[in-house]
Amino acid sequence: MFSVYLFEGLKQKLEAYLPSDKVADTQRAFILALDAHSGQMRSSGDPYITHPVAVAAILADMRLDYETIMAALLHDVIEDTHYSKEDLTEHFGETVGELVEGVSKLEKIHFSNSQEAQVENLRKMMMAMVQDIRVILIKLADRTHNMRTLGALRPDKRRRIARETLEIYAPIAHRLGIHDIKNELEELGFQAMYPMRSRALAAAVKQARGNRKEVIENTRKEVETRLASVGINAETTGREKHLYSIYRKMKNKELMFNEVMDIYAFRVIVDSVDHCYRALGAMHGLYKPIESRFKDYIAIPRTNGYQSLHTSLIGPHGIPVEIQIRTQAMDQMADKGVAAHWLYKDSNETNDTTAQVRARKWMQSLIELQQSASSSSEFVENVKTDLFPDEIYVFTPNGRIIELPLGATAVDFAYAVHTDVGNSCVGVKIERRTFSLSKPLDNGQTVEIITSPRAKPNANWLNFVVSAKARSHIRHYLKQQRSEEAVMMGNRLLRHALGSVKLDEIPQQDLDRVVLETKHKNFTELLADIGLGNELSAIVARRILGENTQLSDKQSKVAIRGTEGLLVSYSRCCHPIPDDEIVAVLSPGRGMLIHQTGCSNIRKLSKEEPHRVLVMQWGDDVNGDFHAAVRIELVNHQGTLATLTNTVASCGSNIVGLQTEEKESNIYFIDIELTIKNRLQLANVMRKIRIMPEVQRVSRHSQAKQN
Repeated sequence: MFSVYLFEGLKQKLEAYLPSDKVADTQRAFILALDAHSGQMRSSGDPYITHPVAVAAILADMRLDYETIMAALLHDVIEDTHYSKEDLTEHFGETVGELVEGVSKLEKIHFSNSQEAQVENLRKMMMAMVQDIRVILIKLADRTHNMRTLGALRPDKRRRIARETLEIYAPIAHRLGIHDIKNELEELGFQAMYPMRSRALAAAVKQARGNRKEVIENTRKEVETRLASVGINAETTGREKHLYSIYRKMKNKELMFNEVMDIYAFRVIVDSVDHCYRALGAMHGLYKPIESRFKDYIAIPRTNGYQSLHTSLIGPHGIPVEIQIRTQAMDQMADKGVAAHWLYKDSNETNDTTAQVRARKWMQSLIELQQSASSSSEFVENVKTDLFPDEIYVFTPNGRIIELPLGATAVDFAYAVHTDVGNSCVGVKIERRTFSLSKPLDNGQTVEIITSPRAKPNANWLNFVVSAKARSHIRHYLKQQRSEEAVMMGNRLLRHALGSVKLDEIPQQDLDRVVLETKHKNFTELLADIGLGNELSAIVARRILGENTQLSDKQSKVAIRGTEGLLVSYSRCCHPIPDDEIVAVLSPGRGMLIHQTGCSNIRKLSKEEPHRVLVMQWGDDVNGDFHAAVRIELVNHQGTLATLTNTVASCGSNIVGLQTEEKESNIYFIDIELTIKNRLQLANVMRKIRIMPEVQRVSRHSQAKQN
C-alpha cells in the first residue's frame, strides 16, 4: 500500500505535462524498480525505492521527457540488482537501457584503489553524457537527493561526497546553466564539508537580514516606480545571496562579512530584449553607475548560454546595488539551463545562444579532451580545469568571438581556434602589436596568431596555459614525441645489453614471453619504457635470454650477481648486507634498489606487481662497507653511551648514525646505524653489545619508511 502512495505524488507531477500512455509507461518502470529493490534499505533506514522515486520527482519538476523519468526510476537497477542492461532494453527500449547504463558505476571492473575507481566512473559518466545529455541530468538529480539525505552517512564519507559535489557536480550544473540545482548542490555541499563555518555564516546572515529588509524594500519600490514612469512593465525582486557564494567571495577576495553583505542585489524581469536595454537606461538615470561594472551577457552570452544585463550602481545612501535585467525566457534559462530545452522545445528561440547548443559544443570539447588524455585521471583533471565559472571574450582578426577561461593566454587562444594553429604557433599580435605568448589576454582584444610550419609545441607553455584544451593537446604532442624517441633509445640500449646476441635473431616467442612477464601491451611499449628508464635494458636482456645466461665476458667482481653495468643502491628501510636473502626492485632514476626478502615495504609490491620484484644473489667475495641498523634497549647510567661506542669500535665497526628515544623513566631505545662487512661481523657486534650490564635487549632494526 505504501508503494502505491509513493508513486501517486510522482504520477500527479507527470500527468501535468505527459500524455496518459507515457505516464503508464513510467508506472511500469516504477513497478519493476520496486520489485528489483525489494528488501533493500538506504543508510537512513528508508526503503531503497524512495530514492529513485525522489530522483524522478526532481526531473519531473524540470518537465523532462518520459524516457528520462523511466531511466531515473531504474537508474540503480543494473548496479544493485540482478537486472542487466539487456533486460531493461527488452522491457523499455534501447534509449532507456542506454541511459541507465550511462548512469551506472563500473562495478564489474577491478581497480587497484578507490580513487582510480572514482576517476574512471567520472570518465565513463562524462562520455555517456556526450552521447545523451540526459545522463548527466539524471546524475545531477541523483546527487541532489543523495546530498539531501547525507546525514545518515559517516562524517568521513559525507566529506568525501561533499568535496566531489563541490568540485565536479556543482560546476557541471553551472556549466550546463542549471542554476537551481547548482545552488542547492553548493549549499548542501558547503553544509556537509564545512558544517561549523556554514552554521556560523547562516547565523550572521540571519542577523544581517533583519537590518536589510527596509533598505531592500525601499530600493525595490524606487526601481519599479522609475521603470513604470518610462512605460516598462517589470517584475522586480530582491535577490538573496547563497551562503556558499558569500563564503567563496569572502575567501577569494579576502573580504569581511559586512563588506559582502553591504551589496544589495535585485533582479528585473521584463517582456522583451528591447525592454532590457531600455530598463538599463532607466536604472543608469536613477542611480549613478559604477565604471567598469557593466556586463552585456545578452549580446555575448556566457559559455553555458546564460543571458542577462548586469550593472552595478551607487544606490540610496551610497549603498552599492547590483541589478540583473532579463526577459522571462532568459530567467527560465538561467534557472533550468539545458533542462529548459524540454520546457520550451516548441519555442523559436533555438539559435546559437541557447544553453542546449552551447552544451553540445562543450560536450564536443570533452570528446577532444578524452582523445588526447593519456589516462582517466588526466581526463578528469582536464574537465575540472575546463569547468571555469568566469570567462573572457576575444576576437579573431575576421571578427569571430572566442570564449576563453579567465587568465587565458595567446597559446590558449591558438588552440581554441584549431589544434594545428596551437601546435604551429610562434608568436602573437594584439591590436596589430607584438604581444607576449604568456601574458593573460583581456576582454575584447583582437588576437592574431603567427604560425610556422616548422614550429612545434614548447613544454614551457604548460607553465602558463589555463584552458583544458591547450594543456591536453600540448601534453599529447610532447608524449607522442617522447614516445617515438624513447622507442629508438630503448632499441639501442637493449641491443647493447644483448652484446653478441642479435635482437633480430631472437625467437618471437621469447620476446612475447618477456612482454607478458613485464605486463606491457606489446614489444614497442617495452622498448619505450627502456628508453624512458622505467625498465633496465640489462634486466630485460636477462629475461629474454634466461636468468643464468652470461651477457658479457667481463668477469669483474660485483656485489650483486646479474647487475653488471647497472646502477645499484641499497634500501635504507631494511639495510640489506652480504649473506642476507635479497630481492631487487626497479626504481627509475636509482637503478636496482636492493631489499631484504622479508622487507615490509615490498610485500604489497610483490602481490600487486610481481614482475617488478626480482630474486637476486650476492656475488662471491663481496668487499666493502655496508650499513646495518641495530636497536638497543638499555638503562641509561652515566657513561653507558661511551661504553657502547667503545664496544662497537672494538669489533672493527663504526657508528654513522645514532638516535635515542625514552621508553620510560631512565630506560631508552638507542637506534644506531653501523658500517658492516657481512652478517658474521654484525652478529659479533650484537653479541658484544648484548653482554653489557646495562643492555636489556638488542635486535636488528628496520626503519618505518623507505628513504
